[in-house]
Amino acid sequence: MGQSADFVYSNSLWASVANYLKLLRVTQWIKNLFVFVPLLFSKNLFNASYFLLVLLGFLAFCLTSSAVYVMNDLFDVESDRLHPQKRSRPIASGLISERSAFITILILAVGIFVLVYKLNVTFILALIGYIALNILYSVKLKQLVIIDIMSIAAGFMLRVLAGAYVISVYVSSWLILTTLFISLFLAIMKRRSELGLSHAEGSGSTRKVLSEYSVSFTEQMASISAAGVIICYALYSVSEKTISYLHSENLVYTTIFVVFGIFRFMYLVYKKSKGENATEVMMTDVPMIVNIVLYVLTAIYIVYF
Repeated sequence: MGQSADFVYSNSLWASVANYLKLLRVTQWIKNLFVFVPLLFSKNLFNASYFLLVLLGFLAFCLTSSAVYVMNDLFDVESDRLHPQKRSRPIASGLISERSAFITILILAVGIFVLVYKLNVTFILALIGYIALNILYSVKLKQLVIIDIMSIAAGFMLRVLAGAYVISVYVSSWLILTTLFISLFLAIMKRRSELGLSHAEGSGSTRKVLSEYSVSFTEQMASISAAGVIICYALYSVSEKTISYLHSENLVYTTIFVVFGIFRFMYLVYKKSKGENATEVMMTDVPMIVNIVLYVLTAIYIVYF
């Protein structure tokens, strides 16, 4: 009888942990790897003190993004209950109470303070800017056509800038533009996927701003942003400053991985109806995983060896 009770308790505990991990969107932390971009291209990846600073910054962004997700779920709890997929989220489904979610935000806030306590002011300001942007997004900006995707893109740019600020290194304007266009691309493809899902189910969208978009409009924007990613990255790889700093012209060869990644993502959205969750696509599509690994290894080899 005692063993049975312990087994039930153990299962209940693991279920509770799983619910909180789902609430915190731990799988979405992969987006915060953008913080490491300046470290990689500043040739400081193997500098232990710099790496530790960026790691602390990465963890701070992870806790911050989780707090933002919880806050957003609290704002959207009613609309999420009407969504075919989002209604299974912990708060919308009732697995975690709104009070518990609020307490979780407070605990995350304490963790963020501990992580950034000894980091420089410019990084902290970038993190505060990220928090303010996401609060505005949750309250109003996500309801404004085009402004919603621009807000998402700004969040990614703040990650890259914060990664540069935390170790006080210069970040190329071309690299910032590349980040802008790739984040726009991912946000637009998310909207395109949501539209496809809404049409496939023959129901109206639970996200009001989607009524301002159409499949053809999002596909046109996706094509423009995709071209922006490729052109800006290619120009970054062949710019005089990049070649002079790296003492190599070989970074241009990594452009092929960027092109493949863009085309593969478009294929998954247009032909396989994926893309609403970019992180899930990145972590489950084998060709995409192989492409990312090859890009990172090739970039490290060119930049450092």
